[in-house]
Amino acid sequence: MPRIKRGVTSHRKHKKVLSQTKGHRGGRSKLIREAKSSLLHAGQYAFAGRKLRKRDMRRLWITQMGIALRNEGLSYSKFISDLHEKNINLDRKILADLAVHNLEDFKKIIAKIYS
Repeated sequence: MPRIKRGVTSHRKHKKVLSQTKGHRGGRSKLIREAKSSLLHAGQYAFAGRKLRKRDMRRLWITQMGIALRNEGLSYSKFISDLHEKNINLDRKILADLAVHNLEDFKKIIAKIYS
């Protein structure tokens, strides 16, 4: 059975990890053991960050709608409740976009709910 040397394989793996940790500080981007650890943590933070972004965006949309509704003399919670009651299926993202960019259309939706 021939001898198999694994230097090329491990070198390729190390290069891949080190290229992925390129912007990390100190030994985290230079030393393979530190870099692996740093890469694992970075992946965990990225995963959590993707979940947090959804939460943050929903908060932003609610705030944007709340401001537009306050200017109309309404509360956000009452508006959402009445929206569901009238069976109008627009999500918060669309409503917030209308409130920020197309205020006239947002006012038409408000008028439709309270007419």
